[in-house]
Amino acid sequence: MRKALVIYLMAEPETPELARAAVDGGADIIEFGFPYSDPLADGPVIRRAGERALARGMRTKQCLDVLARTRELVGPDTPLIPMTYSSLYEAYGWDRLTDEIRAHGGTSMIVSDLPAGERPELKRVQLVAPTSTDERIALAGEQTDGWLYLVTVTGTTGARHEVSPALAGLVERTRRLTTKPLYAGFGISTPEHARAAAALADGIAVGTRAVQVAEEGPDALRTYVASLRSALD
Repeated sequence: MRKALVIYLMAEPETPELARAAVDGGADIIEFGFPYSDPLADGPVIRRAGERALARGMRTKQCLDVLARTRELVGPDTPLIPMTYSSLYEAYGWDRLTDEIRAHGGTSMIVSDLPAGERPELKRVQLVAPTSTDERIALAGEQTDGWLYLVTVTGTTGARHEVSPALAGLVERTRRLTTKPLYAGFGISTPEHARAAAALADGIAVGTRAVQVAEEGPDALRTYVASLRSALD
């Protein structure tokens, strides 16, 4: 069974071409970061990328426009999943932003600081972590949109030297509580990490290193994503 490869990119004017390159390299899903001024879950690389995007004028409307252009470039089959924080929804309007994301080509959404059980009417990919209780994991599995995002560490995003030792226990515990596919993220940056994490989970999500490589342009990103794809296959 093919392991899923999720690539995170910050929403900027160049993102449509970068997303196309990632898909060409073997990405199955694109996470689409809407920048936020106080990104509590993000490490320094993604935080800086968000600050740069904001400095370039990337507000919610501009992110939606880039999302629409990305959908045009990657075609109808690749899921595009905006990832941001609840404050953006509060400011824009929960129903309004949800509708706009769908209208501009978004497939689902991730709201990093909105726990399972809050706003259950908002269909989204849920996150669980090693600190999540069994009750919280089971609820997230019931409410998640398609797959569960396993946060493999307690802390912020960022590349690390090895896959979190907490992943195996989190996968084992979560599989007892839900049948949804499990994709592991946070701290995965190399093909070796990808292979190790995918031996436990059903897919992986790569953010920090993808954002770094994306700064070198589409060709570099395509090559990097292809190296991950090869490790997974």
